[in-house]
Amino acid sequence: MSEQTSTAVKRLMDQYTEIARLAGALAHEIKNPLSTIRLNLQLLAEDIEDQPTPRQQRSLRRVETMQKECQRLQGLLDDFLNFAKVRQLTLRPTSLNRELDDLLDFFAPEAKAAGVDVVRYFDPELPSVLLDRESFRGAVLNLLINAKQAMPDGGQLTIVTNTEGEWVLLHLIDTGCGMDDQTAARMFETFYSTKPGGSGLGLPTTSKIIEAHGGAIRVETESGRGTHFTISLPVPPRLAQQDDPQREVTMPE
Repeated sequence: MSEQTSTAVKRLMDQYTEIARLAGALAHEIKNPLSTIRLNLQLLAEDIEDQPTPRQQRSLRRVETMQKECQRLQGLLDDFLNFAKVRQLTLRPTSLNRELDDLLDFFAPEAKAAGVDVVRYFDPELPSVLLDRESFRGAVLNLLINAKQAMPDGGQLTIVTNTEGEWVLLHLIDTGCGMDDQTAARMFETFYSTKPGGSGLGLPTTSKIIEAHGGAIRVETESGRGTHFTISLPVPPRLAQQDDPQREVTMPE
């Protein structure tokens, strides 16, 4: 990369970082009065509950509607802040299989309650990859929850790890409702969602986290036949793992 190109890339990254910070600051400014509104609505609801006349009951229903909308906006702001923030990634050589085992054990009660059978096929010879544990777990957990929601009547979720050239692959395959071509083409767009009340930021955030690890995510899906997500992560050079066991990277996810 030439010095001129490197300077241009740095300038764009600095601009992106500043925009992300401004957006985050704006979201925080909205959250503060929103929290006050929610508190006052709660107090108002408590006052109305002490006077259960038909008129007061109608007023209470209106207050409850406003409370639900405030809660929805609060969730949207939280998702937006998570999407926009700049995170300090601490990338360390990590066993992907071990991380997945821990995460799936954590997810197991939720899967069992939903009637989802989780099947694991892990390559025992899988090489280590550089992961920021917290952010990567959050990204995969989002995919697990999406898969569970795509199987409202239960089903099977298969988790597979293997290698392909210089890449470690993680496959998440569900037997859920799948997606049509239009939804699949737009699923990583910000604020695009087919879920009632969804923020449309879950999958874009997941994609940014994977890209921040130097990886990629792709999807194969068919309406009525399930969805297959594949996460690709680069295998770090053996020498880099030995000489630099911890590498910190600051970048927008």
